[in-house]
Amino acid sequence: MILNKTILILEDDLLTLSMILDRLSKIEQDQPYDFSVITLTNYVQVEQFINKNPAIHVDMILLDRDCKLGGSFHVADIERLGTDKVIAISSVPEYNKQAQARGVSRVVLKDYRNLDAFADRLAEEVEDLIKHLPMRKDNIVHPI
Repeated sequence: MILNKTILILEDDLLTLSMILDRLSKIEQDQPYDFSVITLTNYVQVEQFINKNPAIHVDMILLDRDCKLGGSFHVADIERLGTDKVIAISSVPEYNKQAQARGVSRVVLKDYRNLDAFADRLAEEVEDLIKHLPMRKDNIVHPI
């Protein structure tokens, strides 16, 4: 039996993404479950793979706002997926406030001048959120 948590990361900056993944790998070492990570780097992917897929389930969402294609990750249907499992991670306070207006309560302001400190704060928030996530049947995997 394997315990699994799925994390959706909506982030287009590869340096930021690498730091997030580094912190998640460290958190995973101290947990009784594995992380499955879905990373999307533009809003078109979000519309096609997340919003158009009613069967998708994720345990946590790390939500940036702007993407390189000029669109917004805020197109994600976070209300359907669950705003209680979202951590807003924009570097623009107003964009995080927009996420909060949609029901998101967790925010970690990204600081491009100090990405290490941002990644550390995000890791703390991720660890706290994990403690509050309910265990679902699909979090338990029985290998074939």
